Amino acid sequence: MTVPFGQRLAAAVAARGPLCVGIDPHEELLLDWGVGDSLDGLRRFTDAVVDALAGSVAVLKPQLAFYERFGSRGLAVLEDAVVRAHEAGALVLLDAKRGDIGSTMAAYADYLRSDHPMQVDAMTVSPYLGPESLRPAVSTATRFGGGLFVLARTSNPDAGAFQHATVGERSVAQVVVDTVRGWNAPDEFVGDPPTDLASSVDPRSGWGPSTGSFGVVVGATLDALDVDLDGLGGPVLAPGLGAQGGSVSDLRRLFGAGTAVVPTVSRDVLGAGPDPAALRAAAARWAEALAA
Repeated sequence: MTVPFGQRLAAAVAARGPLCVGIDPHEELLLDWGVGDSLDGLRRFTDAVVDALAGSVAVLKPQLAFYERFGSRGLAVLEDAVVRAHEAGALVLLDAKRGDIGSTMAAYADYLRSDHPMQVDAMTVSPYLGPESLRPAVSTATRFGGGLFVLARTSNPDAGAFQHATVGERSVAQVVVDTVRGWNAPDEFVGDPPTDLASSVDPRSGWGPSTGSFGVVVGATLDALDVDLDGLGGPVLAPGLGAQGGSVSDLRRLFGAGTAVVPTVSRDVLGAGPDPAALRAAAARWAEALAA
């Protein structure tokens, strides 16, 4: 059995820092790069990002929709990129935001299977068909050492319309967090952590051998943290740094020092391309700010 995602993520953060870089080849960015909004442009963009960053950042987060829009050939570009990212030592978080029930959810979760041609380390999922709708994905992740990040408290302007709704005395967002907290029970996991993990991570940081494989998505641009993350046991994916207005100080303000946070930057790094050195420098600036 593969070492669980939470432990592999903690090891990657210990070695490389917590930065996650999104790979979002939308039309405007492809045109800004001068590669063209085409299959060839998609390939050139993706190759450049992976070649520049996969050897240094902890996590790469490709957005599946931007590859699906080119059909099967676009997915082939992503499949190749996932393989090369792994070869360079980066973890791959597939930003898919899938959510369904039964066999359909199980099929979405196949991206986590070791026999899938594009196996990723973790994926984002949506919980809004109910907590049990995600159980097939939890089972697949547990079986194959994968991870899930569940949308909980996002910071898009009208997110509160659903996420602030109440279930009894709890908000929907809090129910999501509490559900994920339950999945991170110790008996969900098997395998031995990387041998140097315990000695390489400060346990006060929230990272360590006990880091769970199931996390939540909480935006880095919230005015205030209005969900209780205590005892979550897993990582928090915090998108919104850079162009969307989030900063390192926002991470400190929202999460403090004891939460295992995976900060996500996309446009502030990708906008430096297509020059590989400029991409690496942009990522390094964020990595240094996070380390400080």
